[in-house]
Amino acid sequence: MPKKTIASINPSGKRILTRVDFNVPIEDGFISDDRRIREALPTIKSIIDRGGRAILMSHMGRPEGQGYEAEFSLKPCAAKLSELLGKPVAFPSNDCTDAAAAAAVANLKDGEVLLLENLRFHKAEKKGDAAFAAKLAAYGDVYVNDAFGTCHRPDASMVAVPKAMAGKPRIVGFLVEKEIKFLSEAVKNPKKPFVVILGGAKVSDKMGAIENLLPKADTVIIGGAMAYTFLNALGKKVGTSRTEDDRLADAKRTLDLAAKLHAELLLPVDHICSTQFAEKSGDIHVFDGDIKDGYMGLDIGPKTQTKYAMAIAKAKTIVWNGPMGVFEWMPFRVGTNQVAKAIAEATANGATSIVGGGDSAAAVEKFGLAGKMSHVSTGGGASLEMLEGKPFESVELLDNA
Repeated sequence: MPKKTIASINPSGKRILTRVDFNVPIEDGFISDDRRIREALPTIKSIIDRGGRAILMSHMGRPEGQGYEAEFSLKPCAAKLSELLGKPVAFPSNDCTDAAAAAAVANLKDGEVLLLENLRFHKAEKKGDAAFAAKLAAYGDVYVNDAFGTCHRPDASMVAVPKAMAGKPRIVGFLVEKEIKFLSEAVKNPKKPFVVILGGAKVSDKMGAIENLLPKADTVIIGGAMAYTFLNALGKKVGTSRTEDDRLADAKRTLDLAAKLHAELLLPVDHICSTQFAEKSGDIHVFDGDIKDGYMGLDIGPKTQTKYAMAIAKAKTIVWNGPMGVFEWMPFRVGTNQVAKAIAEATANGATSIVGGGDSAAAVEKFGLAGKMSHVSTGGGASLEMLEGKPFESVELLDNA
């Protein structure tokens, strides 16, 4: 069911309590990737440009919930947001619910922006605590969910706060609207051929997505370490490659299901391997078929890269979640890069491409290809759960359009 968006209300003179996802990487006090903040700008500007008062709340990292911890402060995010908006962003205190925060919210004027400190400095946020949520809910006349990366979590700010604001407008921001459109609606009725690309370390992480998407997909491409569990299930020699032996039955079941559905399931036919899990040490070798004892697969090989690129070129809808290898290391990034390039080319030729969050999003950013995809999700776990077809309470309880 489509949800009401920020465009459906007049924010003028109102306090718009907005859950954003500013959980960005910070190194030496500086934000190394501000994409999640930039993605929130359309919603924030829609509020303040129309005379609303934007009260923003977010989490950052995984603090212990015992109060303020400097390394997890959202203060750098306030500074970055101020720079991007070209106007001041109030950052009132080290606690999102203390008297100073409440006073700053009360004193906020039309067109102004305030960012509250990290919600997870309170254990109550992760617990979904109603009393904590009531304090936050008191700050707003309207609730906006624009934090897709946290939509799959039952945290207080995601579920208990909008529940506490029943009777007031509860809507989605432009980012969550866009994420739902691509990850849910485009996958429900994909233009054919529909190609699903899954990678990363664990079969267990992707099993739900595979089982939900396989009946709809024309081709499923498997890469990353998870491919070695599938190859092991087929009796192939995988050397010391990472496998999940307790998931061999799942892998076999998936292979059988693909055969029954007449879906093409592609596995690597060659591998870039090393004797060590390291970037600059170990003996690197390319193996066709079986991998020699003592070697582990760390990227798909050149034959596989070509095979996958040819399958991607035929697609009209592409979903990608998970890298093909250890793309962070130079010797093992070519496979992921070639897949990303193939998706970008298919997109230029009219395909709809959806890149799941987390490592896949980081990879396309690293390769300078994010702008050549139809949609790059801001949520890793959330995008994967949506691909599994799971409902999100945090979205379902919002106002229907």
